[in-house]
Amino acid sequence: MAGRRTTGAVDSRCPSCAAPTVTQWVGQRAALKVTADLTPLPAEQQAALWEPNRLIWCLRQTRGGPDLRWLQRWHPPDCPHAHVTEHRCPPAEPTTLF
Repeated sequence: MAGRRTTGAVDSRCPSCAAPTVTQWVGQRAALKVTADLTPLPAEQQAALWEPNRLIWCLRQTRGGPDLRWLQRWHPPDCPHAHVTEHRCPPAEPTTLF
């Protein structure tokens, strides 16, 4: 995202499924609120999870704390940082059996 501006990422838990997540405002004028899984993806899963409406993020640890950066197709293959995906809650288990 060219000219992107970010505000610090915050580690937290998803209020719905309690999965560990990281949330950050990114983009020009911090226009996009991103919530990503905090668990890093193995390299072989990155391509499998790449969807048009689900972004993969490079999670860098900076002096100011964690920082999410959009993982574009030209991202260096030997990047030393963890890569995480946009959080999606797992399907809910049925609570009633019919």
